[in-house]
Amino acid sequence: MEFSKSLKLNHLFRRLYQKGRSAANSYLVVYCRKNNLSENRIGLTVSAKLGHAVVRNRIRRQLREIYRLHEAQFLPGWDIVVVARSRAVDAPYQKLERAYLSLADKLGLLRSAEEPASQAPRVEKP
Repeated sequence: MEFSKSLKLNHLFRRLYQKGRSAANSYLVVYCRKNNLSENRIGLTVSAKLGHAVVRNRIRRQLREIYRLHEAQFLPGWDIVVVARSRAVDAPYQKLERAYLSLADKLGLLRSAEEPASQAPRVEKP
């Protein structure tokens, strides 16, 4: 994650749950709140109820990869927590990706199609 950091402190997670905005679907719940920084901070929550460590880590890796691949589309300056629901365990990667991006779009975390990514490298044609 080039333009982001991990969200690890418990009090930041709790603040997001209490004061942040949220959106949910059958696979994920996404909480977000402005952080007044120039970068995003991402936290992932996968409950032990969803399965053993191997299952939980697979979901975490998938969610981290979805964010990494689409990082340039996210607006900077947000704290984001993604909570996996039980249906995420058996969901194919493409459905998780669609669910993640649709919730991010619903919360206004994604750039509009016309807005260029200010930190993304630009390639000029000769």
